[in-house]
Formats: sequence, structure tokens, C-alpha cells
Amino acid sequence: MVKAVVATEPDAPLQIRDIELPPVGPGDVRVRVAAAGVCHSDLSMINGTLAPKFPLVLGHEAAGTVAEAGADVTKVRPGDRVVLNWAAACGECWFCGQDEPWLCSAVEGAVSPPSGATLDGEDVYACMGVGGFAEALVVPERSVVPLPASAPLDLGALLGCAVLTGIGAVRNTARVREGQSVLVIGLGGIGLSAVMGARLAGAGTVIAVDRGTEKEVLARAAGATHYLEGDPKLAKQVRALTDGRGADHAFECVGKADLIRTAWQSVRRGGQCTVVGVGARDDAVTFNALELFHFNRRLTSSVYGSSDPDRDVPPLAAEIEAGRLDLATLVTHRIGLDGVAAAFDRMRAGQGARSLIEITP
Repeated sequence: MVKAVVATEPDAPLQIRDIELPPVGPGDVRVRVAAAGVCHSDLSMINGTLAPKFPLVLGHEAAGTVAEAGADVTKVRPGDRVVLNWAAACGECWFCGQDEPWLCSAVEGAVSPPSGATLDGEDVYACMGVGGFAEALVVPERSVVPLPASAPLDLGALLGCAVLTGIGAVRNTARVREGQSVLVIGLGGIGLSAVMGARLAGAGTVIAVDRGTEKEVLARAAGATHYLEGDPKLAKQVRALTDGRGADHAFECVGKADLIRTAWQSVRRGGQCTVVGVGARDDAVTFNALELFHFNRRLTSSVYGSSDPDRDVPPLAAEIEAGRLDLATLVTHRIGLDGVAAAFDRMRAGQGARSLIEITP
């Protein structure tokens, strides 16, 4: 038995329950979880944005140590430190064949696959195929990525989602170049990671946008050169900071139609607006045909930062080792399993960045 944070239905109080993990199969890995980050996607599982199956073990951004590996596992062995990969690509579908594992058909729409675990004899489902808010878990070999010794195990959890998504959006999706100007709207863990990614890319002007003085402190620590409060005239303010043109790149990291529209309007002619936040189905963004032609802007989304964790985690760990990437900047609260509900409350209020659950040493 291991303890886990379980949601039994939408908007119901979270429970810490004992669940029975499945046996480790030939291709499976049992991981003793050390830390897990609380992401907005976890909140989306219970607030109606997504429609998972219940009972559900929350959490998908986690890291830990391999406790047991199946007979056919070659990627890791007991004692290895790993990051959990919630978008574990199959390697066989058309998208994987096109070197786009973040769009893998086997992952698309799989918000709560069966975990193999049980709760009082009932099947339990795993958030994004991980269920990381637990003392331990069992996943297929493809769902773990070796974590280099240079990366701290607790902060390494953030590599599983926030960092890959935010920095990946900058590096892989938008391909920001040295000296370009960047706007980031929304400074949760992913938005702050995008700011870090812009700094690592050598962007000249990095404008971060959110609410409150706490966010400004976090933004500047992550590498922002300017901080603006959310405002209806934001696009005009951005143009004033970019020689009247607008930003070369904008990243919307919230998933709200009005903010996507603002990000789009803040980009120069020929620039790029990248939507990173996951929005609601009924929250529509509108554009007129003339502006689409006239401004020649590119509008795209970034799914998981267009990342391949097996490819992208090692170089990020190298950035940590070199002192160029400080993931501690992303963490504003360290909590236990019993602190998840309060972390969601802070998230709803727009307070803080990542809450990091510390589970085992």
C-alpha cells in the first residue's frame, strides 16, 4: 500500500488514501516518488476543464528513484534517478515517424488511463498516465527518463512538465533567436520557464506580464528585463518597449481567449504568437480576414514545448550544472501531500509559481 492524493469526483474534497499498486510487469518500472510539482493541468482534472475518469490519482510532473525494474527493462535499473514522462510516445504511430512525439496518437486525449492500481478493490486511474501525487507508482519503461546526477532530484520533477513546456516553447516551437524581443503573458511555472528560455536563447528584451508585485520579483529573477501589469492597453505598452513595432515573439501561457488576442496584437508584423496555455472549448478567439493578411503574423500552439524528453532532459540538466538554469526560482511553496488543496487555492487566486510536493528523501 502507498499513500496518494485521490479525487473521487469533480470539485469534491481531495483525499489522501492508501492504494494498492499493481505488480511490476516485464516492461514496467516501479518508482519511489521524491517530489512532484502541482501544475494547472492537475487542477483542470477536477474543475470541469477536462473530463477524466474517477477515482483519479492526481499529478503528472514528478521525479524519483527506481525501486524495481521488470525483466525486459533496459533503460534504467534499481537506484537510478528518473523524471516521469506524462507524454510517453509509442514510437510507432505516424506522428512519431515524423519525429513529432509530442503529438503521438497514443497520448492524444489520454487524460486518465487506468493505472493498474486499486482503491478498496476498485480500479484507479492515473492523471496523464502518471498519477505522481503518490509515494510510489508503476509505469511502463517508456514513461521514465533518466535524470543526470547533475540535476537535483527534487527540482528535477519540474523537468517533467513546466520546464520542458516553457523552455521548449521558446527553443523548439518558436525558435527564438539571439537579440529578438519576447513577451510572456502568465507567470505560473510554465510562463516563468518561458522567461528562462528566452534568457537562455539570448533574447534582448524580455517582457513579462501578470498581476502583483510578487510576480514581478519572480519574473526578474527568471530573467525578464521588463515587467508589466495586465492592462487593456498592453499591446500599446509592448510597442513602446520595442521601438514601436511590437514583440518578435509572444507566448500566452494562461489559455484565455482575451489574453491570446492581446498576445497576438502585441506582436509585430511578421512576428509569431505562440499559445502555450490550455484553454476551454467554449472560449472562442476571433480574427478578421484583413488583419490575418495585413499583419502577416504566425499563430501557433506549443504542445509540451514540442519536446522529446529523452532528447531534451539531458541538455537542460547540463544547463543546471553550468549554473545557467536555476529551477529553484520556479518554486514558491514546498508542501506535503496534504498541501495540494491549498496549492490549488493559490493557483485559482493567481498567487505564487510552482508548489513542490516533497514526498521522500
